[in-house]
Amino acid sequence: MAHILEGCRRRERNAQRQLFHTYASQMLAVCIRYVKRKEDAEELMLQGFEKFFTQIHSFTFQGEAAFAGYLKRIMVNECLMLLRKRKVVFEEIDDRSLAITQAETPVERLSSKEIFELILKLPEGYATVFNLFVIEDLSHKEIARLLGITEGTSKSQLSKARALLQKMITVHGK
Repeated sequence: MAHILEGCRRRERNAQRQLFHTYASQMLAVCIRYVKRKEDAEELMLQGFEKFFTQIHSFTFQGEAAFAGYLKRIMVNECLMLLRKRKVVFEEIDDRSLAITQAETPVERLSSKEIFELILKLPEGYATVFNLFVIEDLSHKEIARLLGITEGTSKSQLSKARALLQKMITVHGK
């Protein structure tokens, strides 16, 4: 991987193409988690790669896993910028209504692909916070800062996302 990145630093098209083909499907999946339309996700992924290639001089290779994480962070940021432009609605709710019942669900019967498809059906605000909290492992404080919302709003969006997912999984699993 280090030699491919060195080729990218020298703006070698073959190295850039190789890097793109190695990570494109993985980064597209990241973008699709945030924006539901595949066309939007593809555009954001391409913008993310372009941003990486133009800013490659500021990246220091510290291993393939660190690189994948760095590239993923670029993709997530591109998606969040689009969502901010779209002014995705994040609903405020009273903290007392955040309790989620822990009902048994037939989630064991669903494949990861089916679960992923259900996540894509969440409203954008719910899906964004769900992805940032559950997938990206960010705190509510970090999410609030990134999205320009309160921590309470982040918590409520996550609560609503989980409740809706539970309901969709139950319905889907029957």
